[in-house]
Amino acid sequence: MSSPDSTTQESKELRDLYPEIEPYKTGMLKVSEIHSLYYEEVGNPDGKPIIFVHGGPGGGTDPRDRRFFDPKAYRILIYHQRGAGNSLPNACLEENTTWDLVEDLEKLRQHFNVDKWVLFGGSWGSTLSLAYAETHPERVKALVLRGIFCCRRKEMLWFYQEGASFMFPDAWDKYLEVIPVSERGDLMSAYYRRLTGNNEEEKLKAATAWSVWEMATSRLYVDPSYIARAADDAKFAVTFARIETHYFVHGAFMEEDEQLIKNADKLNNIPGVIVQGRYDVVCPPRSAWDLHKVWTKAEFHWVADAGHSSKEPGIVHQLVTATDKFRDL
Repeated sequence: MSSPDSTTQESKELRDLYPEIEPYKTGMLKVSEIHSLYYEEVGNPDGKPIIFVHGGPGGGTDPRDRRFFDPKAYRILIYHQRGAGNSLPNACLEENTTWDLVEDLEKLRQHFNVDKWVLFGGSWGSTLSLAYAETHPERVKALVLRGIFCCRRKEMLWFYQEGASFMFPDAWDKYLEVIPVSERGDLMSAYYRRLTGNNEEEKLKAATAWSVWEMATSRLYVDPSYIARAADDAKFAVTFARIETHYFVHGAFMEEDEQLIKNADKLNNIPGVIVQGRYDVVCPPRSAWDLHKVWTKAEFHWVADAGHSSKEPGIVHQLVTATDKFRDL
């Protein structure tokens, strides 16, 4: 089912996030000889399990992310993926692939003693949620996905090589500045070399430019606070950019380029909701539409006055409505 474009202007009353809330438990789970994952449990310990799958890869989470869910109804599980946020070791690329992360979700599920759960993810979080659901469909009650990213080569080229550059030329020029003209034919690889090299000054410049480009393009209206985080928080910028380029130069470790779309028939018994900003340039709407056409059990909601960010009012409204929908599943 596809809904017509919804706009904040047309909505009589937009849903907002649930009130601020603190975890009732935090911890670390060792998932390999190298990696340990940070996690939080929030809300109702006896509630329906739902896990927040963050973006990036390498993006981590924010306390705000706890608030998309009814805390009386849900046992809200939040974690940081390998190398991201509070997980250790920080920014580590070894044993860090999509399929490592898929199996980490299984280890978390078993650790939390959950039989089946709802997955909630946006951007890269939608990628990882789809990869998990196609690998372990029997463990998924439902999916709530935003800003669909299928990690196809054309999606990555659109944002990091040419495409979005035509819409944000001022921000794009700053993204180009740190890469010599001779290396601009493959910008992802050029950034990756710097972010995995030994020149710490060059690494920080590349990390900041990469991260600022993403933050400058994430909302329908440019948000200076997004850009400031990328520009001022060196640890975040290096972690985010380093892990992203690692995944993207390796094609997200997919077996084939269209893997998530081709395997979407495995989702046929899983209900879901897709929320897509009409003017999302980070994860362009083509991908959400392609997924919608093959995952027929999912509702599809356009948000006409939104870009990529989960902070945009129309997207918040649709996501909170979606999580409420699955409270009694």
